[in-house]
Amino acid sequence: MNIALIAHDKKKKDMILFVKENELAFSKHRLYSTGTTGTLLMGETKLKINLKKSGPLGGDQEIGSMVANGKLDLVIFFRDPLTAQAHEPDISALLRLCDLYEIPLATNKESARLFLEHINTH
Repeated sequence: MNIALIAHDKKKKDMILFVKENELAFSKHRLYSTGTTGTLLMGETKLKINLKKSGPLGGDQEIGSMVANGKLDLVIFFRDPLTAQAHEPDISALLRLCDLYEIPLATNKESARLFLEHINTH
């Protein structure tokens, strides 16, 4: 499967811990990430991650394009619901595209865990 990993600044530590805890499961898939999140993940794991631009610099739009072109099977996006984001329109567009193209979208650790368990048992 092709999986995108994205995390807002205040959720990056949560994403790193989640991916480290599930590194073996993630190693079975092709991974994509926005620049900062992906760079941090590769520094903390042995995973190979295809990097896009940083979210505010167009990375969310690049991931959205992958969704629209059928190149992603799952998006894990740990969002910070309490902090305004300067690139909120890009984030909203990505979420809308996931809904439009029926791409599973996990926005928190528990939904991500459920998706990951499901794809690794089927």
